[in-house]
Amino acid sequence: MKSLSFLSKLTIFTFVLSTLPVIFIGSFSYFTSSTEIQKSVNKGKMELISQINSNVEHKLTTVNHTLNQVVNSSMLKKTLTKQINVNDFILYNDLRNEIRNMQSFDTKLEDVILLNERQNWMIKNSGLYRLDQYEYHNELIGLMDMSSNTSWALNPSKWFYSEENTSITNCDYSISLIKKLPTTDLEKYGLAIANIPACRLQDFIISDSEPSDSIIIANEQNIILLHPDHSLIGNPLSDSGIQGIDDLTSADSSGQRSTKIHGQAHSITYLHSDFNGWLYLSITSIDSLTKQSDKIGTFTLYVCALMLILSILLAWLGSRRMYSPIERLLNQMGQRVTDIRAKHTNEFQVIGEQIHHLFQSKSQLEQEVRQQLQQVRTFFLIRAFQGNIRKRELLEELEQFDYHTQLHEWSTMAVVTLSVDFGEDTRYEKRDLNLLLFAVHNMIEEVIPTSQRLAPVIIDHTIVTMIGSTDDNPEVFHRTLYALTEQLQQEINSYLGLKVSIGLSLPFHSFHKMSLAYKEGLEALKHRIKLGKGIIIQYENVNSGKHYLNINYPTHTENDLIDAIKLAETDKAKELLKQFFRSIFSLELSPQEYQVPLTRLLNNLLIVMQESGISLNQIYHANGSLFEELIDLHIVAEIEDWYWSMVIYPMIKIFIDRQDAQYHNISEKIIDIVQHDYDQDLTLEECASRLHYNANYLSSVFRKETNHSFSEYLSMYRFNMAKKWLETTDMPIKDIATKLRYNNSQNFIRSFRKLEGMTPGQYRDIKKLRD
Repeated sequence: MKSLSFLSKLTIFTFVLSTLPVIFIGSFSYFTSSTEIQKSVNKGKMELISQINSNVEHKLTTVNHTLNQVVNSSMLKKTLTKQINVNDFILYNDLRNEIRNMQSFDTKLEDVILLNERQNWMIKNSGLYRLDQYEYHNELIGLMDMSSNTSWALNPSKWFYSEENTSITNCDYSISLIKKLPTTDLEKYGLAIANIPACRLQDFIISDSEPSDSIIIANEQNIILLHPDHSLIGNPLSDSGIQGIDDLTSADSSGQRSTKIHGQAHSITYLHSDFNGWLYLSITSIDSLTKQSDKIGTFTLYVCALMLILSILLAWLGSRRMYSPIERLLNQMGQRVTDIRAKHTNEFQVIGEQIHHLFQSKSQLEQEVRQQLQQVRTFFLIRAFQGNIRKRELLEELEQFDYHTQLHEWSTMAVVTLSVDFGEDTRYEKRDLNLLLFAVHNMIEEVIPTSQRLAPVIIDHTIVTMIGSTDDNPEVFHRTLYALTEQLQQEINSYLGLKVSIGLSLPFHSFHKMSLAYKEGLEALKHRIKLGKGIIIQYENVNSGKHYLNINYPTHTENDLIDAIKLAETDKAKELLKQFFRSIFSLELSPQEYQVPLTRLLNNLLIVMQESGISLNQIYHANGSLFEELIDLHIVAEIEDWYWSMVIYPMIKIFIDRQDAQYHNISEKIIDIVQHDYDQDLTLEECASRLHYNANYLSSVFRKETNHSFSEYLSMYRFNMAKKWLETTDMPIKDIATKLRYNNSQNFIRSFRKLEGMTPGQYRDIKKLRD
């Protein structure tokens, strides 16, 4: 049967409502003898099932709290690291007494079992066992594969009483609270299992429930935990004979509905538990509910016929008016009413699913960001120390990684490099290096306060960190730095029995010198070859207090030059070529040494040509070699002019011809990404990754095509969406700000007022008055 839309239901409801005054007299007996009785009974059934749910969850919570006390006790934590045997009677007896304290009449616990896979032991009421000798040890160990560290599960009772008579529990199944141990470690090798016989759930049922009521409880996997027929415990809920049980398990959190059980009509009151996902059912025969409501009147049929035309007209106009906000909301979500009808669902369910999906995506994203943040920060610091971060980006990214306090308060800094020393007097081998570096890395984090350092990172088997201070006095900073490194060296030697050497850079006052200081620290470490192991060497003792001479090849300038060539930006490319030559010839090198960076530039340009599908014949028509021509040039101006006229400008002309066909298509793809993902943390770098282009290239292309930067266009689109939501929805301003990726609602309000001249709330009020 085709599902009716909410508009149709609303129309029908309005029509029925409009005819109620006419048919009220004739239907009075029905409502008094059937509806009110049914409502009262349903309310009582709901209160009954809610009370049962409360009783059961109270007991389960009690069991959970008491088991938490046991698994977090110092005695258990100490026991998990030991191999318990018959000689450990006192420890075993104390531990068993502690878990026996959980077993009270109130909790209905039958047994509490502790097992340790690593130490191969298991403890329960009947004694101490070797785990691998226990009959069902494979099944018990298999419980460690459960995804959650704490969970409720239904298990066969024989798993826990294999050497005893299972009739002790009078039930074939037990409800087990399972906790993985140790609770504070990432690696889990033990279990704490508290068992409640499934049949004992009956004790939690309220005694004054009617005999005609059948109470059923099923877990989140739809396995029966409680049933009047104990033989069905442990079977799927579908075996209970209830028709439409699949719809019931996916229904709302609570309610009542009618169904058939073995051909007879019954009323079911159900409740989904928010605590553990269990389903509570109270089943009552319809015959028992309708014994006193057989007097149903039939009246007002002719009067309803006379009112039909007027009722239909009023119902249609009123329902359309009330349905319009729902229709606008569905349109904004990209949903069509025809599609909803085809799915046999209703509009509110679709809206609820969309909102649930939104919050679920947000939670998953936050969790992934937290997990990846440390790795991203480590990767960033490695690139910063190696000089692969642009100066203008360095401070911004340090701010993003929560180093704003260090950025604003540190005035003096130094880079510390630490290397492990191996020798005959150490018990470690070189194959243990990675493990040792990890241990030393953790000790640095413990010994040096977070406020005095950046996070340590491992680069080429060397641990690198930067230490800073708010003190401007060089002597005070020097003493502080030396004291910290000396303490660190002593702690490592004391706890690990390991000698390490530490290299210190010269003090500096700007974060932009991180890469230079890193090289100074490495240079200082090289002097271990003369000074031996376990030293703390300062770069000022090596290089007479002068900073490391940085003669790096101007890679960033070359990259910008190549980007300008690809973007066919003639003026910018010419200026970057001049800047490249200034960087090269500002160094004091011999004439032969100048040929290295010049040849490297030519080689990289030829590689770009090859990767771009440009043949050498398209720019160079002579029979000789470009490298031979370059070597024959001896004047800077002559070399620069040769690069421009013979290599760079011919390449630019080829890229100009290609751009006209590419630019429009790229801009359309970027706009499409913005319109689909504007409510995410969208950046130009993300678009570049999706489209497989360089971010700088996309920025130039997009500005040429739209006369706006990417960030300007994204802000304008989000602002237009904000105005649309303010006009057509009742979404709270705080939610709009969050959806548009503002840090807080105040920032959104300030931006909105700056652009529109009024607050979002004032804008919404004005639009409503106009409507």
